[in-house]
Amino acid sequence: MYQVAMLVGVFTAGIYVCRLCTKSGHDDNDGIIFLLLSSIGVFLGGRILYSIVNYQTSLYALKNIHNINSFNDFFYAVNLIWGGNIFYGGLLGGILAAAIIINKRPRYKYLMDFFAPAIPLFHFFGRIGCFFAGCCFGIESSCGFIFHHSIAEAANGVSRFPAQLLEAFINFILFLFLNTIRRKNLFKQNIIYFYLIFYSFFRFFIEFLRGDTYRGIWQFLSTSQIISILIFCLFLPRIIKIIGVK
Repeated sequence: MYQVAMLVGVFTAGIYVCRLCTKSGHDDNDGIIFLLLSSIGVFLGGRILYSIVNYQTSLYALKNIHNINSFNDFFYAVNLIWGGNIFYGGLLGGILAAAIIINKRPRYKYLMDFFAPAIPLFHFFGRIGCFFAGCCFGIESSCGFIFHHSIAEAANGVSRFPAQLLEAFINFILFLFLNTIRRKNLFKQNIIYFYLIFYSFFRFFIEFLRGDTYRGIWQFLSTSQIISILIFCLFLPRIIKIIGVK
């Protein structure tokens, strides 16, 4: 179900962007090319951040690289370093890739207003997939769900708060909000900043409801909370300037 939900999210977000391209009088191939190239940044960013957060495992694999004697050993080492994915890494990698594309092809700049709502739309399905897989699980809670076949052993046999479903719901509301802004032609070429501000704000608090610590805990904050704080502080002045608050 995880893979099915992710594929549904990919195709739904892709169809959404392509339809907007067509309705706005642009070539939908622009949207396809833009999303495919951005997905390279998503893929690399998510795995690079995973390897950084799990640096001890990554260092262990690199130190023992001389012990690789077969194809299976090689794939095992690669899996230790790049075998996971962290959403924030994928998000930042995708945005960086999009910025590079726009810098090289300025005519794609209009796509950012289509790209921004598509992110929480995809993420909505992605988090539903996480729920079915049992990953990204929540804290122990009497009002929750008990996993028996989770890919994360720590989630099994314990009633846990459905943090994945809460984040899926917030992402869907965020999609509706951003799509409304876009439809009303408000804040053109700046919608992505609204996404970053609102998502980072909600993600910071959702992290307190998550019980999976394998993504990295630094003092009392998770990796995602630290990134959320940095994103919020970095782009809040931009939002204030955009909406004209004095």
